[in-house]
Amino acid sequence: MRRFCGFVVFCVAGFCALEAQNTSTASPHASEIKGMPPRATPGDYPAHMQVGSITIAAEFAGHSVPRPADPLSTDDYVVVETGIFGPTGAHVTLSPDQFSLRINDKKPMVSQPFVLVANSLRDPEWVPPDQPKAKPKTSFGGGGSNDTATLPPKIPIELQRSMTQYIQKTALPEGDRPLPEAGLLFFPYRGKRQSIRSLELIYSGPAGKGAMPLQP
Repeated sequence: MRRFCGFVVFCVAGFCALEAQNTSTASPHASEIKGMPPRATPGDYPAHMQVGSITIAAEFAGHSVPRPADPLSTDDYVVVETGIFGPTGAHVTLSPDQFSLRINDKKPMVSQPFVLVANSLRDPEWVPPDQPKAKPKTSFGGGGSNDTATLPPKIPIELQRSMTQYIQKTALPEGDRPLPEAGLLFFPYRGKRQSIRSLELIYSGPAGKGAMPLQP
């Protein structure tokens, strides 16, 4: 009986060690991403405003997603890098939907969750392989058509996962947060950056309400 119990303990210990090893190696990319650190002061951002006891600072990034090595891009959204500052020891409850963006004096658009942005992300450094062409269309009785269409490049799963993890970590965090804090905000906009004449970032949250112009 003692030998059997000893064998069971040995097997359980081995299983736990194996599980710990698998957990530590399951997602190497996630552990490398530490979030977006705030800049040293609000003045290090092109725009900032005081709302109650906090200072909100921001920089418009257009269709680029800031990244230390090289930026990602998205055709469907524009990005605002935001920093939240306050007195020593201050906390504030944050949520992306506290922010909206007014473009060209039109109706403000509320910031969207990062999960909606993920599918539109592109890495400019990724060069897709040669793509096969779609089969030519045929019509009965009228002969075949010579029109062909190139299939869109398919982004590798690992690259897609890495980009999604990045914006998950660098999106403006939610909940009660110690200040300073920073993160990215995503707003739906498919137009070209050159067509933007005016920008206004609007905040409405626990600290109060405010709006500030951004440089397009």
